[in-house]
Amino acid sequence: MEKETPPDTISNIGDSIRTPAGREFSNPARINNLFNIPIDFSDLLDEIAIGVLVLSLERKIIAINQTLETLTGFSQEEVSGLQCAQILRSNICLQDCPALGINENSSPKCIEGNLINQERQLIPIRITSAPLKDINGKITGFLETVEDIRLLRKLDETVSHAYNFNNIVGRSPQMEKIFQILPSLAQSDSSVLITGETGTGKDMVAETIHHASNRAKGPFAKINCGALPDTLLESELFGHRKGAFTGAVENKPGRIQLANNGTLYLTEIGDLPLALQVKLLTFLDDKEVFPLGSIKAVSADVRIIAATHRNLEQMVNEGRFRKDLLFRLNVIRLHLPPLRDRHGDIHLLLDHFLNTLSTQLGKKAPTLSRKALKILLTYHYPGNVRELKNIVEYALNISGGRQIKTKHLPSYLMEPGPFGATDTEQPPATPLAANSEQISFIRSGPDQNWSDIEKRMIMEALVKAGGRKNKAAVRLGWARSTLWRKMNQYGIR
Repeated sequence: MEKETPPDTISNIGDSIRTPAGREFSNPARINNLFNIPIDFSDLLDEIAIGVLVLSLERKIIAINQTLETLTGFSQEEVSGLQCAQILRSNICLQDCPALGINENSSPKCIEGNLINQERQLIPIRITSAPLKDINGKITGFLETVEDIRLLRKLDETVSHAYNFNNIVGRSPQMEKIFQILPSLAQSDSSVLITGETGTGKDMVAETIHHASNRAKGPFAKINCGALPDTLLESELFGHRKGAFTGAVENKPGRIQLANNGTLYLTEIGDLPLALQVKLLTFLDDKEVFPLGSIKAVSADVRIIAATHRNLEQMVNEGRFRKDLLFRLNVIRLHLPPLRDRHGDIHLLLDHFLNTLSTQLGKKAPTLSRKALKILLTYHYPGNVRELKNIVEYALNISGGRQIKTKHLPSYLMEPGPFGATDTEQPPATPLAANSEQISFIRSGPDQNWSDIEKRMIMEALVKAGGRKNKAAVRLGWARSTLWRKMNQYGIR
């Protein structure tokens, strides 16, 4: 009969508690059965580049590595058997010890704070605490990692750039307001609801919030609530146990569990089925999920960011979205304006995409001809920033020279219609255009600022609609109230 290979074991590690401070270990901890010969446990810990503590159930220090010795200024011999709070001397120990509240079902817990080292220096740190279990699943101690985040704090951008924040480009008043609130919003753990039309950059804003937050080193899990069938979506979100349904051949964690200590981004939240809205609401209340086929809850520390292009308030009135879930998600609402309302950003985004995409394609950034620029500045971009990027990428691939001309742009941009650019090049033919000042706006070139261009677009739409505002609004792709507001803004009567 073949002899069974014993599992890997760590021997004598508990002896360090009983070793008097300042005395060398006579019986060091060793790891057996990992290799052909035992290896020294302390040597293994010392190879880890971040601070590590092994704690007993009473949170007494059993072992630390050299990185933590350097960080705190205390040696292994000095700290053995002491409470970890006496060595870390952190505000975390006083406010929210990550080891407290951990049970057999808990996932690792991550929290940021400060410690005071032996030289009385205040050092920002990130502590991650996880349970150590025996072969029966019973907690026998804790493993904590302590990461020095001084360099990360120095590199954090605490103020927004005038035209750019983490690859979000803009200088319009609407975008400047968003840039101002993003840093403080990122430091919060409150739920965020991002609204806006398709292509306005909701995904990029969600990732920016995550990467600028304290959860940046945690996972960023994304799921499209409208891309999967209801049954599969439930499994993807909450996970399932083996045998929960046909085809469930093994346990699978859901996106909520995978996003532990990080951020879960629910895009198209308006497409989430009502039954799953109830389960999501339960998680937001209890921070626990029940995988399919399981009666045992699993806790998860996750920040929720949701996004939608739908009118959730209207869906609530129609009974298609839960009012209580909307209240829980709508703690912080961030609305992204459509590109057509971001005055001055189109030209800035054109330059940005021409440079970045040219670099990716290994080309020198070309210039835009006067006519091509006019078309791109006066187009209404129903697909918003995403459509503008696609247009630039198309033009870069089609044009082989140093300049992008109208023939290099997608053909639909030159087709007549409410969004086409051909309309803007036709001479006015109605009595409304008799005023010479109005004609100068209509026929002026692209050297004006966005306010002049938008005023010219409104004038042209009114000319072609014979002065009928409803028809002009349809040509512009706006609501009638938007046209009225902009006419008042520019003094058009």
